[in-house]
Amino acid sequence: MDQVNNIAVTSRAASRIKAIVAGMDAGALRISVNGGGCSGFQYEFAVTEAREPYDIVIEHEGATVLVDSVSLPYMKGSVVDFVDDLMGQSFKIENPLAKASCGCGTSFSI
Repeated sequence: MDQVNNIAVTSRAASRIKAIVAGMDAGALRISVNGGGCSGFQYEFAVTEAREPYDIVIEHEGATVLVDSVSLPYMKGSVVDFVDDLMGQSFKIENPLAKASCGCGTSFSI
């Protein structure tokens, strides 16, 4: 796993991102942290071709993840993974800053 600004992307996540953006020009997975959700903050995932000037760009095994500079402090030390289990498929953020999280997997508190 390569780390940029203390955010890492696993090989599983990289493979899934590449499959999702296949056929797009410079496609990437954008991860943002927004206020709301059950626990105070929530992750938002979007596929995009546009990079913003203040995006942090994490590239791993041919996949690109974008994190905006406002979200970065809430994700320091995180690992972006992709899980495929009995509950379904989803991107999962392992965030060492999160003190609590909700069962939905996208909501957390610091």
